[in-house]
Amino acid sequence: MIKLDILSDPICPWCFIGWSNLARALEARADHPFAIEWHPFQLNPDMPKGGMDRRSYLEAKFGGKEGAVTAYLPVAEHAAKAGLDLNLDQIKRTPNTLDAHRLIHWAGIEGRQTAVAVALFRAYFQDGLDIEEPGVLRAIAEKAEMDGAMMAQLLAGDADADEIRARDAHARQRGVQAVPTFVVANTHVVPGAQPSELWMQVIDELAAAPEGKS
Repeated sequence: MIKLDILSDPICPWCFIGWSNLARALEARADHPFAIEWHPFQLNPDMPKGGMDRRSYLEAKFGGKEGAVTAYLPVAEHAAKAGLDLNLDQIKRTPNTLDAHRLIHWAGIEGRQTAVAVALFRAYFQDGLDIEEPGVLRAIAEKAEMDGAMMAQLLAGDADADEIRARDAHARQRGVQAVPTFVVANTHVVPGAQPSELWMQVIDELAAAPEGKS
């Protein structure tokens, strides 16, 4: 197997789009060699606990209402191409995603990381849920066949919070400035929401490469 590291944030629309494109390629190449691991990168590491109003956040980030609308036009376009139906109008708050990243981390220990990462995308972008809410996170964990009561207990404390922050900082120190960022075999960096065709090409090239030359 070949390691495929994915650096992302559950509230990053391009991460959801990038994953969806990758997922289609993986489905088309069922014998792909990738072993996937998700890694934390907070778009807003300084977001206060409890988050903030979504509209206020976007207008502050993009310089007003028109700037926010303009910034999200390509998101809607590429989401449609990826087969995603995003309900952006349902999103009321932009959350702090530290707890969501903690849940992804714990899901990785149980071999359910991708299921939880994708469920967080869907909860936020399609269901309009606040993925900072403990109840929402517990429901996602339980749907992925994790121990909901244990996850709730862990989320109520600070378990692994410092580790998530350290891993996020480490990614930035290594030069990651935006997500999604994909790293193939600890060597090849693939930035951004690349189309499925590119991923199928990567998989085909890896399959054709002599052993040990990937």
